[in-house]
Amino acid sequence: MTQVVGGPSLPQERKLVTSIPGPKSQEMLARKNAAVAAGVGVALPVSIVAAGGGVMVDADGNSLIDLGSGIAVTGVGNSAPAVVEAVVNQVQQFTHTCFTVTPYDGYVKVAEKLNELTPGTHEKRSALFNSGAEAVENAIKIARHYTKKTAVVVFDHGYHGRTNLTMGMTAKNMPYKDGFGPFAPEVYRVPTSYPFRDGLSGADAAKVALTQIEKQVGAANLAAIIIEPIQGEGGFIAPAAGFLPALQEWATANNVVFILDEVQTGFARTGDMFAANHEGVVPDLMTTAKGIAGGLPLSAVTGRAEIMDSAHAGGLGGTYAGSPIACAAALATIDTYEKENLTERARQIGAIIDEFFGELAKNDDRIGEVRGRGAMKAVEFVVSGSQEPNAALTGAIAKQAGEQGVVLLTCGTYGNVVRFLPPLAISDELLREGLQVVADALAAN
Repeated sequence: MTQVVGGPSLPQERKLVTSIPGPKSQEMLARKNAAVAAGVGVALPVSIVAAGGGVMVDADGNSLIDLGSGIAVTGVGNSAPAVVEAVVNQVQQFTHTCFTVTPYDGYVKVAEKLNELTPGTHEKRSALFNSGAEAVENAIKIARHYTKKTAVVVFDHGYHGRTNLTMGMTAKNMPYKDGFGPFAPEVYRVPTSYPFRDGLSGADAAKVALTQIEKQVGAANLAAIIIEPIQGEGGFIAPAAGFLPALQEWATANNVVFILDEVQTGFARTGDMFAANHEGVVPDLMTTAKGIAGGLPLSAVTGRAEIMDSAHAGGLGGTYAGSPIACAAALATIDTYEKENLTERARQIGAIIDEFFGELAKNDDRIGEVRGRGAMKAVEFVVSGSQEPNAALTGAIAKQAGEQGVVLLTCGTYGNVVRFLPPLAISDELLREGLQVVADALAAN
């Protein structure tokens, strides 16, 4: 069996001893409904008590294959030993001081590592925060302060968070925005590159977007362009080659800060440490979170020193921003990515998914496209004989997979995409078994 990196010593197997959800999970769900706000939904109603490698174990003793990694968070595996050890050691030293009151070494070490790892050889600075949305908000703050301009351009199908500003930046209405407005002003949306649906080259798609920016916003008003190098919630849309470099080139020429949102794509997920590297794109600012700290809440903005340093002292920070516990976890997590060569592991995982669904697609035209990079893969489902989104099929597949012990996530503006974000610690055997469960669900529907 392929070696599993990280995680407690849980049997790496799918095992169902009750229906999903089992009686203990149902009991927890009833308590959840009575105690937790209804707006906090769940994708699969199971009560998890342990997780590691490529599995999650629920309160009823079922062992489920994890193809979601808590939405790309536990790339090194859940409860990875190095992360657990680092967290325990830090908790025994101190849990909190607030870095902006009395600083500590862990925060500085994380900043140094991010400055080293992120694209570009220019001088950089980093600032740490708690969540992806918080990192995005601060990147926009910094860009506006630096340029003395206010407008922000985002893209169709983009997702940037759930705060007021980032909801305004996010494209998808339900469930993220509906009824929560009004949103922050000076956010403008332009077309993205969606090769499966627009058929455009990267250069042509960029021309469409940039023309709209110039005519409807104006470079003189624009502080920042922000885009995910592969759109996450929007459907794992990888832009056509040349699209991102064209945006970057235009932004540089027009004194516009070019921001890459690598909250979901960052840290080995796409088969490189950052998705920007696939096309040699060097952003002015980059936001990271999710896979940065092995499951602990941490995010960052990293970028050009002159831009990052433009904000006045006290303008950036937060009570828990750069928690010492999360920083300890991040250093152990990044060390694991590097020592275990998990970028290569992500490429191996991607090749397995490509081959598996490539074969299925030969005989099932409801598979519209298999796309993504590394261990960030997706299948877009359509109505047979068309490109019409097939959300009903997608939902049925996810539901049946869950009932058969596979944690599977969906996404896409049209609700018709299944996304694969397995832990990079998963074995080939477990991955293939999980994919087969998904294939069986497709065949049954």
